[in-house]
Amino acid sequence: MNIISFDALRTLHLPQVKYIKPESMYDHLEEIKEADWLLFPQYWQLTALVHGLKKRIFPSLASYMIGHDKVEMTRTFRTVVPHQHPYTIIAANTPYEADKIWDEMPSPFVAKIPRSSMGNGVFLIETPSQWRDYVAKTDVLYAQEYLPIDRDMRVIWVGNKIVSGYWRLQSDNGFHNNISQGGQVEVALIPKEAQDLVTFLAQSLDINHAGFDIAMVGSVPYVIEINRIFGNQGLPNIQQDVNTELLSYLNEQYLLSTAMLIDQPSGF
Repeated sequence: MNIISFDALRTLHLPQVKYIKPESMYDHLEEIKEADWLLFPQYWQLTALVHGLKKRIFPSLASYMIGHDKVEMTRTFRTVVPHQHPYTIIAANTPYEADKIWDEMPSPFVAKIPRSSMGNGVFLIETPSQWRDYVAKTDVLYAQEYLPIDRDMRVIWVGNKIVSGYWRLQSDNGFHNNISQGGQVEVALIPKEAQDLVTFLAQSLDINHAGFDIAMVGSVPYVIEINRIFGNQGLPNIQQDVNTELLSYLNEQYLLSTAMLIDQPSGF
């Protein structure tokens, strides 16, 4: 296979992959046209590569579109698993909407800045002053039900299967479970209910590369969000497992598409 990557660090240990800087894309159009796969393009490249050049990318277009920000995620989850995503209000940042959310949302609740990651831009709201501080920081109001948990799970999906997963225990400095915010990793069984939810979401939404954040409330799994680009600091061999499955998936899909071309009837 002829593979080009636009992310040198994420594909560092993948064999026979050519790296091209995203900003140099237009200097390498002929090479890109000949590639069988384009790995990890940046979001701004998608329209040109997918719709302009009709190229196959990894992660999938759905992984990019749904994982682009928390608003897109929530709208999607409320459509396909409405009872397994925390109750969320999304609104324009106006005084009227801010007051309405404060009146409607049971306290405490969680407020998020839609395009943030690694636990940044996530706030526990308990007082009017905390709500006002949040409102001053964001263009879009995103208020979410606070789940009664002290841990959640990161479940990693690559290609068409779960390749790894671990629990994240709440940090000592707040309510965040993110490893980058001080959360602690615990290696333990990922409940079947959580695995089933991740499998359903990934397969039904055509997601092929994501870290799913899942919380258990009793025996019910809730999807909090997904991370199209996820960290690998949870377990020591995560990146190796991801790379192995990524290459297997790329090869499988390439062979499948090649076989389909061969089976197509020839024209006259």
